[in-house]
Amino acid sequence: MEKRKKISITGSCYNESGNIREVYDRCMAELKKFPAYDYEFVMADNCSTDDTREKLRQLAAEDKNFKVIFNANNFGPINSGMNSFCAATGDAVIPIATDLQDPPELISQFIAKYEEGYDIVCGIKAASKENCIVFFLRKLYYKILARIAAAPLLENFTGYGLYSKRAVEAVKSFNDFSYFRGIVAEIGFPRAEISFEQPLRKFGKSSYNIFKYYDYAMTGFVNYSKLPLRLAVFCGTTLALICLLIAAGYLIAKLLWWDTFSLGIAPLVIGIFFLAAIQLLFIGVLGEYIGAIWTQVKNRPLVIEEERINFDSQEQK
Repeated sequence: MEKRKKISITGSCYNESGNIREVYDRCMAELKKFPAYDYEFVMADNCSTDDTREKLRQLAAEDKNFKVIFNANNFGPINSGMNSFCAATGDAVIPIATDLQDPPELISQFIAKYEEGYDIVCGIKAASKENCIVFFLRKLYYKILARIAAAPLLENFTGYGLYSKRAVEAVKSFNDFSYFRGIVAEIGFPRAEISFEQPLRKFGKSSYNIFKYYDYAMTGFVNYSKLPLRLAVFCGTTLALICLLIAAGYLIAKLLWWDTFSLGIAPLVIGIFFLAAIQLLFIGVLGEYIGAIWTQVKNRPLVIEEERINFDSQEQK
């Protein structure tokens, strides 16, 4: 008898008490459309402060295919999400946001494309019900990054999609998971794209703030483009030439009008502060690259786990 294939749904939670049951119910409604597949959920809790853990324990008690990882601390959504992704045992893995901004109703479309032979099926956020200014800034960021990146990156791709076992193993072979959507674009396996409109968060409040968005945005630039570093060289060379020309102009003016020409203090002050600002800007850019290297060479684990539920003895290791 041919072995049944398994679909894994993975995710990371932090204070998602109001959403987690609906995530499960809506995902199950889609999975039931494919009775030929087995399924599992792998949900990681990032040390929630509400009753999310109790809700996860209840779901695990009701469904033995619902696996739970309790982290010992809050290791962030990226590390926690990647840990649950790597813990999945399915023939295809679907990472999903537990705030319901990744519509579970796309799962059936993902599986249909997987059955057509695609190793990767990407959900592309073509529209969003979030603030129009925020959505515009996101699209602008993705567009700029796609233009300057060394690898052909996907625009408006958040990571939501389906990944075959072969694609999952390829992802695991990377030493740095800090920019998952970039890794997916780099792999190069056959890929399908499905557009969707991102809904608003239904319950709770996002833990992301402007500093976390900045951190993730800079991670994309640092991991996939050397342009910021090269801009420092170009700007330095250009400014040096401009300063040389200005100095030559002042020298000629002084020689021609020795008694009447006065340099004045304003150009000096403006020039000093302008050059200092440029230097600080590119020192900061260099610091971002050094920080990324420092984070990677530490080679720390994605998370420290406190407890696992519904994993068998081999998976517990």
